[in-house]
Amino acid sequence: MRYGRDPDSVRLVAVCKSQPASAIRTVAELGQRDFGENYLQEALPKLAELSDLDLTWHFIGQLQTNKTRAVAEHFHWVHTLDRERIAVRLSEQRSPHAAPLNVCIQVRLAAEPGKGGISKTELAPLARRVLELPRLQLRGLMCIPPPREGFEAQRQMFAELADCARELREQGMPLDTLSMGMSTDLEAAVAAGATCVRIGTAIFGERR
Repeated sequence: MRYGRDPDSVRLVAVCKSQPASAIRTVAELGQRDFGENYLQEALPKLAELSDLDLTWHFIGQLQTNKTRAVAEHFHWVHTLDRERIAVRLSEQRSPHAAPLNVCIQVRLAAEPGKGGISKTELAPLARRVLELPRLQLRGLMCIPPPREGFEAQRQMFAELADCARELREQGMPLDTLSMGMSTDLEAAVAAGATCVRIGTAIFGERR
């Protein structure tokens, strides 16, 4: 109940990049159901090995056009959508027999060369385009802000994404997800309104 939040209002995605399938299975046996992968080639063998479990898979890495088909076929969520071309390919390659692919648009909150995401000025046009695509379900926004020292500085960055989502909802877009916060800034993200946090190190320990 800290920060006035109901614990059930925040989805925990266990980030399992570089973790073996056996470690994921152990965490799943404790009740965790949402898992996030950054790298497609690493993820696909693990998804196959764990196919006997009822898990929800989130793709949280940068997505290239030559990887969209496999992501559309095997994942339930994509958190890093930042281009219309990628959105169109995901929609076209998603099976009509599967539920629509849940997507979040990644927003770049600061000028960081090489980091994915779109600017805030580009956000509304892309969101409107995604809403037109039949095999995608626009759920919300995602960010990976630059590192900040201290709770309040971190919270202010996340509050920028919350403001973006609020503006889109005021335009009639039915967003329900703010994917923000990792092991080092989890509390600030929750305080700013995160509904989905992506936690790796705090669950699995330091990567080897």
